[in-house]
Amino acid sequence: MAIPDFQSFFYPVLKYSSEHNEISLNEIREFLTHYFSLTDEDKAERIPSGTQTKFDNRIYWTKSYFSKAKLIENTKRSHFKITDRGRSFLKKFTNYISINDLKTIDEFREFNEGTTSTNEQGTKITDTTVTETVTNIETKTPLERLEESYQFIKRELASDLLEKIRVNTWQFFEDLVIDLMVKMGYGGSRNKAGESIKRRNDEGIDGIINEDKLGLDVIYLQAKMWKEETNIGRPEIQKFVGALHGQRAKKGVFITTSSFAKTAIDYVKSIDPKVILIDGETLANLMIEYNVGVTPIETYQIKKLDLDYFEQ
Repeated sequence: MAIPDFQSFFYPVLKYSSEHNEISLNEIREFLTHYFSLTDEDKAERIPSGTQTKFDNRIYWTKSYFSKAKLIENTKRSHFKITDRGRSFLKKFTNYISINDLKTIDEFREFNEGTTSTNEQGTKITDTTVTETVTNIETKTPLERLEESYQFIKRELASDLLEKIRVNTWQFFEDLVIDLMVKMGYGGSRNKAGESIKRRNDEGIDGIINEDKLGLDVIYLQAKMWKEETNIGRPEIQKFVGALHGQRAKKGVFITTSSFAKTAIDYVKSIDPKVILIDGETLANLMIEYNVGVTPIETYQIKKLDLDYFEQ
């Protein structure tokens, strides 16, 4: 038989998870093989790009969706377990779970439909430019749909990156910051950057890195690996700025895995020295842009007719 549609994976995966304390992806693959009565030939069917089998691709996205909905949680590499929320959610269904069912969960709906922001009245506004209803999707051109799908996958990758960073050590985070700064063109080579950066961890400054290969100017760094819910306000940035003044520094970068409050963002717009704030979302997007901690699996070129070629 053909590989079942994506949503058909939801119920059996969550049901199987509820029957075990912890499961691996290999165990899920074996279970689904029997559940859907799949042959090796069925499981060898590949997605159009040829980079992955449909079977593995649909297992990956099922796990990803469940993670965003907080129905499961990762325990170690390629292993996960169902959460209390997952068990309660499963009780509502007997044999099938759809994406619309997942959208009843706030965290998943916000992820699936786009980022949320707050207007001046304190009301949440959802950016629905990535995932649309079927009716709206039918009004989009193929190129628009492709670009929206790309943004959706990119946001999923950014979320996974931050999750991996937050469970690592602060030493790893500092090394990651160095790698990213070098990829962005600062500090010269990776070896030179590793030598030139000074791990200070005093007076509100975590490190210094050359702005260019010659070291004509330097950038002072503050790197904070904080929890997602932490919102960094103006006082924390003021401490960093005070440390910069103490060093007569002109440039600083404050990098965090969490986010910045509006008071902090407004504050750095009106001060000297120049301070750049990089929050978790921006950090993850920069890592994707400069290929730090990620690897490309497929590249698509969109081509159009070259009318000049046909001109005589």
